[in-house]
Parts: sequence; structure tokens; C-alpha cells
Amino acid sequence: MAKKLVIKVTAGADAPERCSQAFTVAAVAVASGVEVSLWLTGESSWFALPGRAAEFELPHAAPLPDLIESVLAAGRVTLCTQCAARREITQKDVIGGVRIAGAQVFVSEAMADGTQALVY
Repeated sequence: MAKKLVIKVTAGADAPERCSQAFTVAAVAVASGVEVSLWLTGESSWFALPGRAAEFELPHAAPLPDLIESVLAAGRVTLCTQCAARREITQKDVIGGVRIAGAQVFVSEAMADGTQALVY
């Protein structure tokens, strides 16, 4: 079993079920004691901003702010550097605990021994 899970979520409100699945898997993994690194890319980038996750709605799904909070409590959340730049999001704009980092860091995390990477 992988000791660490790196999850890249590319979907946001444009693909709500895929988006919700990524955040749910991340939160369940954290609750199960797995080390989690959740990457926000593409349309999910907006959820790095305060209040944006509260606007997301999907019937029969856990509230996105709760899922993000649980991942931040025991895992890591990263906003893609290029995705942030395209949306004019800076480090001062994001939720506390969210970092901005690029592809080199993602590849380094995903290729580490004992790591499983998933992309949604």
C-alpha cells in the first residue's frame, strides 16, 4: 500500500462530480492516516480562494469547504503556479495553509518511493 497519495484535481464547477470525487478521496485518505498532497489545477484553482468552495454545490456530496478543511488539517494543499498566474491569484490571496508550487514540485512528490498519484 502506498504511504503517500498525491492527487491532482483539474475539475471544478465545470465537472462537479469529478471535482467532488477528488476532494472526497483526499479527505478519506487523510482520515485513514495516509499522507496526502492535494494539487489544485485548472478550474479547481478557484477553490484556493477564501469562500469559493462554499459556492460549490453537488447533491448528496459532502460540502467542499469541509473536505478542504480536513485535508488542510492533516495533509497538504497546493495551487499550481501557472494556474494561479493565469487567474492572477497570488500567495496573499489564498486560504491559509495553501501553498503555490509548480510542476517540478509535483513531479518530485509523485515520483517519490511509496507514492501513488491520481488525477481527476
